[in-house]
Amino acid sequence: MKHLPKHLRPRWRYLLVGIEAWPDADVGRRDFQRSVWFAAQNLLGDATSADADLRVLAYEFGDGEGEAVVRARRGYVDEARAALGCVDAVRDDPVGIHVRGVSGTVRAGEERYLGRARENSAEEAVVFRNATAQAVSRDGLVDVSSEGGFVGATRADLE
Repeated sequence: MKHLPKHLRPRWRYLLVGIEAWPDADVGRRDFQRSVWFAAQNLLGDATSADADLRVLAYEFGDGEGEAVVRARRGYVDEARAALGCVDAVRDDPVGIHVRGVSGTVRAGEERYLGRARENSAEEAVVFRNATAQAVSRDGLVDVSSEGGFVGATRADLE
């Protein structure tokens, strides 16, 4: 089977996505891909979500932070951004997703939007609500461990 000529091949755009969740969240690539597909299908409908053809090409997640490269057809970037904005949880783990940028090639997008070195997270004991608790801090944000899970806080919230 011959390849299509270049002018007939589909053209793609790559959305570089930042992912944030609680430090104990287990967000796998397959689960993230499934959540993106479901969000696109629920928001855009079957036909448009099939035309947009959202795929997770690269994925990395650990310690509550992650990055992904999501491919979408050219002309469907706005729909893809809207669908990614509708992803609020992967399985039962709440996540925050933000599109860092859009690129015509994966390489340029990774160099431009994913090239920053992330700060390492650190565990420490903090005083929160007049009690000592364990917390995970990263980038000025603090996730305090409590009975019901984690509570998001800033340095100003701690005593």
